[in-house]
Amino acid sequence: MAHHKSDEKIVYVGDSRVRKKSDRPVPPDYSAYPGKSEAFIPNFLLKEWMVGAVVLVGYMVLVMSEAAPLGYPADPTNTQFIPMPDWYFLFLYQLLKYPYTSEHFKVLGTLVVPGIAFGSLLLAPFLDRGPERRFYRRPIASSLMILSIMATIYLTVVSWSHYQEELKAKGIIPEHIKREEELKAGKAAPKPAGAQKAATIAIVDEGNKAFDIYKKSTCVQCHGQDLKGMPAAGIPQLRGVGDIHDETKIVDIMKNGFNKMPAGQWDASKANGLTDADLTALAKWLAAQKKQ
Repeated sequence: MAHHKSDEKIVYVGDSRVRKKSDRPVPPDYSAYPGKSEAFIPNFLLKEWMVGAVVLVGYMVLVMSEAAPLGYPADPTNTQFIPMPDWYFLFLYQLLKYPYTSEHFKVLGTLVVPGIAFGSLLLAPFLDRGPERRFYRRPIASSLMILSIMATIYLTVVSWSHYQEELKAKGIIPEHIKREEELKAGKAAPKPAGAQKAATIAIVDEGNKAFDIYKKSTCVQCHGQDLKGMPAAGIPQLRGVGDIHDETKIVDIMKNGFNKMPAGQWDASKANGLTDADLTALAKWLAAQKKQ
């Protein structure tokens, strides 16, 4: 049993019999300072963190609710493809189309102009240190911010409109839309007899050097490293291709194309460092890929 002095004052917290500490720091009173009502750390900062967490959760919900659109594997021989950045870079993409931010002025469009814009945004809290917080009494800062927002919106809209006009003029369907439609059509179409059996065909002579050549060629971009292709998107597998085409026909396909496969794959593979002898060996190896 604890003993205490008779004249000692003891303050208990609830029934825990824990002494109340009186040396805790008292938060300062900010009522005498205009525009300040609480300590920045931890009160204000905690509120900012909570708001940031809610916004982050909102972004995560949007990202998880719909999968990212995917196009076909990259094809350097496809001259009809129109590259487009993500939406939040469209204004910079459009900026590079103007005469004084492209061609001989690429450094100005890629480094100088964005550097000034984002650098000014970072320096704004240090340059605009006045006590006034109402935007209409801060004409310079407010005007620059409104001008930046309007320029970003304008460049984004113009970039997207120009992209849509290019698609319409060339009669191009965006790859991610075309591929999604083909996948849906493939799922809806009845599967031919023996499709499951064809998917289990093994690679013949997997230890052959030609397999390494295949991985360096442009064939791997569409047919995959496992030679299974993407049948739902109309890209056939190469397992068992020797039952359909011989070595001569495979060489012809690599040079002149076949069905949806564009021509020029032979030259594109040579641009990757392969030789005619390598590609001939590859065609011979592919012709040996037969059902067992």
